[in-house]
Amino acid sequence: MNVKRYFAPTAREALRQLKEELGADAIVLSNRSVEDGVEIVALPADAVELIHQRTQPTPPPPPAPRAPAPVAKPAAPAVERDGEDDDYRVLLSAARRPAPAAAPVQKAAAGIRPFNPPRVDAATGRNLPATPARESRPPAASNPPAQRPARAAGSAAVEPRGLEESARIRALQEANARLMEEMSGIRGMLERQLAGFAWGEAGRQAPARTRMTGELLEAGFSAQLARSLCAAVEADADLIAARATVRTALNRGLRALASDADLIDRGGVYALVGPTGVGKTTTAAKLAARCVVRHGADKLALITTDGYRIGAHEQLRIYGRILGVPVHVVRDASDLRQTLAELKHKHMVLIDTVGMSQRDKMVAEQAAMLLGAGHVKRLLLLNATTRGDTLDDVVRAYDGPDLAGCVLTKVDEAASLAPALDVAVRHEIDVYYVANGQRVPEDLHLPNRAYLLHRALKAVPEDSPYHLDADEAGQLMAAAGAGR
Repeated sequence: MNVKRYFAPTAREALRQLKEELGADAIVLSNRSVEDGVEIVALPADAVELIHQRTQPTPPPPPAPRAPAPVAKPAAPAVERDGEDDDYRVLLSAARRPAPAAAPVQKAAAGIRPFNPPRVDAATGRNLPATPARESRPPAASNPPAQRPARAAGSAAVEPRGLEESARIRALQEANARLMEEMSGIRGMLERQLAGFAWGEAGRQAPARTRMTGELLEAGFSAQLARSLCAAVEADADLIAARATVRTALNRGLRALASDADLIDRGGVYALVGPTGVGKTTTAAKLAARCVVRHGADKLALITTDGYRIGAHEQLRIYGRILGVPVHVVRDASDLRQTLAELKHKHMVLIDTVGMSQRDKMVAEQAAMLLGAGHVKRLLLLNATTRGDTLDDVVRAYDGPDLAGCVLTKVDEAASLAPALDVAVRHEIDVYYVANGQRVPEDLHLPNRAYLLHRALKAVPEDSPYHLDADEAGQLMAAAGAGR
């Protein structure tokens, strides 16, 4: 087998050598990285056909033709019996031999004798013995039996040849699939290396911009928003100016409501939605307490749809008894519409919903129930301690035309507010409140921009295990750029 090996510092050089010697139709068997470069093993294009010819089985020789069957002897003359009136009788030699049960058509045709009329003595009038009839030969057009095994052997030889062809095609397909997989891996590696080279070049041309990008990645911002924020940094800017520019751009994209846009003063019907354990019931109690302080208990009503958790109704009822606010329990969409119609004179109605995973199909059913109940706006509660990609899934699951904004909860437990602000900026969601504890109603505040930006852009200490070196930040950006 004419197997060729090619060594070169790069895969491109090795492929060029291969094509020059074996042509563009050569078959690549494998390629791997060696100490001094890349090794590629290949075969000429005609090697596969040569292997096929060597491995093709030789068809068996056709069997020898059979000897012709012996001619049957003439039938013996029949002995005449006295007193019989059968003047005319035909004696066939085949009638004396029992025919086989499943004789072929050719054998049956060979045993047939032509009709021989009886002879009569003119003087006595008696029947004379019948003359033996000549055996008729089969017509020349009929196929001799000796040719049948040859045809059967030929058809049997076609089947192994077809199986061999299918196996060869499958082997080539598998080899091509492995080759494509390896080429994809090489392509990804080259893209990451080129992106790393570009990152290094960008670091030499705009060091402050690349340093600021690394700080945003450390804080927990996504690579997409980090690129967008750092695009406004000048190439010759220093690190202090770069931080100020990024802070201004982030402040411009953050949609945090001011004190004059407090929901408590505007009123309306709001449903608190979000995953399990995000703090919906506690946040509803905090909003209810703020509303009672400003407008009185008779201007507020509480509704709960949480019929799954044990004691969920009782928790909200306890808050309602403390505040002097009635709590209504609804089961379905029609019940919710009827309850809201009875509470239309209230200044504010807060709906505490059941928590469910963002991947639960009941999220869409819950949104449809609230949307069909009337003028209900949803407030999405986002856990500030959650990863950014998980918050992305939550926003995509709960997004809709009736989503008014979000409430950031568990801010006091989060090491950085970068993931939460990143999601709010990229999805253009209004931030209505910030919750930083369990106390009712003290631990609920309107969003303070300076505080949120400080917590989001807070630098990671150098001794932290989550601190990124310059080359590590470049690798992260290169991987994110290659995966786009």
